[in-house]
Order: sequence, then structure tokens, then C-alpha cells
Amino acid sequence: MPPAEDQPRVYEIGIHGCPTSQEALALQAPIERLLCPDPDHAPPCEIPWSFTVADDGPDGDSTALVLGVYTSEGQATRLTAKVRTLVGEGRDVAVSEGDAGEWGELVEQCGFEQGLRSERKSPGQ
Repeated sequence: MPPAEDQPRVYEIGIHGCPTSQEALALQAPIERLLCPDPDHAPPCEIPWSFTVADDGPDGDSTALVLGVYTSEGQATRLTAKVRTLVGEGRDVAVSEGDAGEWGELVEQCGFEQGLRSERKSPGQ
């Protein structure tokens, strides 16, 4: 069994400082391509993911795009670095542990996809 720190859990990768929600949402498509370069592939994706937006800044005067992922800490850290490179130095990109209750669909998606992986494996492989 892998060490506890390598067990999948929910992480939030926040892309902060977008002046409008439209600008934050415009970042979704390129990040989706980073996460899933071939959207027509057979499921599952390597990392279950989802997006939301949140008020950002001291007075809520900007918007953050928040990418929720269900993965290991190491993979979340590597993915954060890729997102940071993709969006450029003009934005603060940070990772933190997320609340599994707020991202329940990611946990469910992971369980479903693990079932798909198990079905594809034949006995003896």
C-alpha cells in the first residue's frame, strides 16, 4: 500500500487575480486540454477534475478560477506547476487541500473510474 501522503484526496488549484468571471472562465479550455489532451479518449481521465469560480481579492474585486482535482499530493504539485506555466507569470497559482464534501463529484468520479479500470483488467494480468 502506498504511503498515506500518496493517497488520493481533493486538492484545489486556484488561479487568482482574474478581473472578471468571464476572463477566469476563458482559462478553462486551455487547462482542460492540459488535463485531457484527447477529449475523445475512452474513459477514465488520469486525474478526475472539475472547475468552479470564486470571489477573489480582499474585497472580492476579482475572480479566481478553481480547479478541483482528486489525486495524490505529488501529482497535484506537478499539475500546479504545469497550470502556472500555462497561465503565465501574471497570475498567482496556488494549490491547497480541498474539502471532499464540496467536491463530492470528484470522489464519485474516481470511484466510478476505478470500477472501469477493474473491468478492463482480465484475470491474471
